[in-house]
Amino acid sequence: MRFSALVSGLVALVSCHVTSAAAEIVKRASLTQVSNFGANTSGVKMYIYVPNSLATKPAIVVAVHYCTGTASAYYSGTPYAQLAEQYGFIVIYPESPYSGGCWDVSSPASLTHNGGGNSNSIANMVTYTISQYNADASRVFVTGTSSGAMMTNVLAATYPNMFKAASAYSGVPAGCFYTGTVNGWNSTCSNGQSIHTQAEWANTALNMYPGYTGARPKMLILHGSADTTLYPQNWNETMKQWSGVFGYTYGSPQKTLAQTPSSAYTRYVYGPYLEGIYGAGIGHSVPVMGAVDMEWFGITGGGAGGGTTSTTTTSAGTTLVTSSTKTSTSAATTTTAAVPGGCTAARWGQCGGIGFTGCTTCASPYTCQFSNNWYSQCL
Repeated sequence: MRFSALVSGLVALVSCHVTSAAAEIVKRASLTQVSNFGANTSGVKMYIYVPNSLATKPAIVVAVHYCTGTASAYYSGTPYAQLAEQYGFIVIYPESPYSGGCWDVSSPASLTHNGGGNSNSIANMVTYTISQYNADASRVFVTGTSSGAMMTNVLAATYPNMFKAASAYSGVPAGCFYTGTVNGWNSTCSNGQSIHTQAEWANTALNMYPGYTGARPKMLILHGSADTTLYPQNWNETMKQWSGVFGYTYGSPQKTLAQTPSSAYTRYVYGPYLEGIYGAGIGHSVPVMGAVDMEWFGITGGGAGGGTTSTTTTSAGTTLVTSSTKTSTSAATTTTAAVPGGCTAARWGQCGGIGFTGCTTCASPYTCQFSNNWYSQCL
């Protein structure tokens, strides 16, 4: 009996050592899947990268892939893992559960705080990582490209208490892609035809977490003027949304910085909580700017500002701005011939901007309306 007890004790001791060693292996410099991170009713996969040079109380960056993408593809195609080695933070790479690789940014579940959709699953990944690695809950950031940028905006709206700062590359406003279905596609939104007031967009975001009045992540919104997948008007609408949330006036930035961060881009500074970067001639998607993100997150340079201490609903509004409100679902986006030697742009089409070479006259009864230096649209 004593020998048996001794053997059992040794087995338990060895088992404990192996488990501890395995945990160490998992957290060192490899993209690793985590299966049991918490509630996951929408079936999102979690992958994590923990660097060899892990900080004592590390920050977390959530990096969300594009349509057709995977966690592995975003891990390989973006600089966040290399930056993690340099600065000691952890990267979470969620992976969409759907065959097309897009994110659910269209259902009530995902567009509601703790609604049980994709956004809820990603939030639970963050909670798991904070607990597992003693990460700094006050330094959690999110970024993404295309569909991942849409999810970035949704996460900023549904879990504003979780994220300190966000950068969204070539996305759409939170709630713009609403269809009422899981993983739905909203052509009105993607074509830049969901146009609303600053107050309407702000309320769409605020109503994703009703009653919340705490701090919100500061937002960096990036887009290209030649994006024909998620049309560039979505940059304007996203800037409207977060201008409204933070109390800025859309269209009146405090600073306009030409050729920043490089020659093709202009940076619009609305204040400490909102900036936009717009690329002339840049298509879908804007290349990831790792150094810019690190500065914006406060990992390098100054600290992340953190967001407001309170928010105010600017007007009464419904929970979601749907694509049928103040928009046309059948508007054409092609250009049509007018008289010989000229052409007209159809409703919603681009009609001006620096570097633009297409039609500058709008089909009747629409007129060319200025959005920013790089983009004007027939409205």
